Amino acid sequence: MTHEPRLTRELRKLLNTQRVAALGTIDDADKPFVSMVPFAIEQQFHCLVIHVSGLAAHTRNMQARNSVSLLVMQSELADEPVHALPRVTLEGVAELMQPGTSQWTACRASYLARFAEAAPMTELGDFKFVAIKVTAARQVAGFGTARSLDEVEINLVLGARWQHT
Repeated sequence: MTHEPRLTRELRKLLNTQRVAALGTIDDADKPFVSMVPFAIEQQFHCLVIHVSGLAAHTRNMQARNSVSLLVMQSELADEPVHALPRVTLEGVAELMQPGTSQWTACRASYLARFAEAAPMTELGDFKFVAIKVTAARQVAGFGTARSLDEVEINLVLGARWQHT
């Protein structure tokens, strides 16, 4: 069995246990806009998947400027210090998926595997799947434990399931 480094294992756990992210986009006035989005991981294409309404401000922002950032963090626990919460900031490029393509089908399947209750929303013409190709990341795994990851490293996390013993 191949050894998986501790920080990589912790990042994989964070991305697989947390289901929502703060999505940062840039609006038409070049101002930052942050919204909450549920996300899934699509392993074959090594990307994150979100499902968004065409009416949403973040969707319009991504269509005009496809550079995005997502923050995924562990949920706060009562009486625990919030400054040490595990988290990762992901930088990436958003691409609206075209219905019927193999990538759209894979993204839809991955999203519904995580959010089965969203199946009726995927039938609405206004909603779109967006694949976010992560190009860099900054992981904070606690006090004094932080690192940057490049696209190759983050693809290893997004593209494979590890068997834990």
